[in-house]
Amino acid sequence: MGTFDGQVAVVTGASGGIGKAIALGLAEQGAALCIVGRQLERLEEVAACARARTSRVLSYRADLSLDQDIAKLNTDLRRDCGQLDILVHSAGIIFLGPLGQAPVEEFDKQYRVNLRAPYALTRALLPMIRSARGQIVFINSTVGLATRANVAQFSATQHGLKAMADCLREEVNPDGVRVLTVFPGRTATARQAAIHQLEGRPYHPDRLLQTRDVAAVVLNALGLDRTAEVTDIRVRSLIKP
Repeated sequence: MGTFDGQVAVVTGASGGIGKAIALGLAEQGAALCIVGRQLERLEEVAACARARTSRVLSYRADLSLDQDIAKLNTDLRRDCGQLDILVHSAGIIFLGPLGQAPVEEFDKQYRVNLRAPYALTRALLPMIRSARGQIVFINSTVGLATRANVAQFSATQHGLKAMADCLREEVNPDGVRVLTVFPGRTATARQAAIHQLEGRPYHPDRLLQTRDVAAVVLNALGLDRTAEVTDIRVRSLIKP
């Protein structure tokens, strides 16, 4: 018997990185899986891996910066699932640059994907989550706690995401819904490789946090007895880059 047998989990940003690792971990422990991403081909590769671990996997191509895609995803999930026990927000984008030079358009894109999309999707799916006394996970970033130069736009969206999760927790805890925010440090992903390249730094993925590490702490928190709720987890690499 898996920890999440009989439960339905939706994971955004599941085509790679932390989202993929969490999705496969949930499938390994018995959850029926609904994975969401912008690139259907990459999603199907993840789905193929997940189908070796669980009986039901559905893929949904969606650009979460678009209201129409969020609305369609909500409709499709309600039609296909009937219930929702776990919602994991792992989709996100990042642009770097000093505040005095970073284009406002890049801020707008990050706001829509990193903050507005989780708000809109949570709002749409909340009745199903409440009905199941489910759980919501927000994959944030350590810059959602303490920022640094050249990430003002991204950090602002992550600070906002933390505030949203904290408010939501107070609203839904009385209904038995748990809300978790995870703050990973630099993690060995394709996005992190691109960031290192932009920063002109050598990329050593073996020195960074691994996606499996983040997935492990998320799955552990989700699997706790209902006598406990983990609200915030900060995870960082033990090896200094």
